[in-house]
Amino acid sequence: MAFDPTYAQPAAAVVFFERRELERLLRLYGRMVAAGEWRDYAIAGLAESAVFSVFRRASEQPLYRIEKRPALARKQGQWAVLTQSGHILKRGHDLEQVLRVFDKGRFTVVK
Repeated sequence: MAFDPTYAQPAAAVVFFERRELERLLRLYGRMVAAGEWRDYAIAGLAESAVFSVFRRASEQPLYRIEKRPALARKQGQWAVLTQSGHILKRGHDLEQVLRVFDKGRFTVVK
């Protein structure tokens, strides 16, 4: 029996959302779809971050990216909301606090 070096290597760790985090993100998504602001979403689990992207149309760039980066948890916070151009709208340690950027009256989408 030959030794297979690929078998002995551990799989790369992937960052992903916990169940309650995903539920909160999908609740926000549902609210924004009902308001006619968002139409599609995508979820990605990467080596350094988990990303929840929202779109006005599926063929476009994401309007917003909600990122979870555990490596930044002790620094500026693991949660961030980024715009289409990559600007950070809000960053923090608590998901609820960061998602308040989407509260009605505090934020309007310019079409």
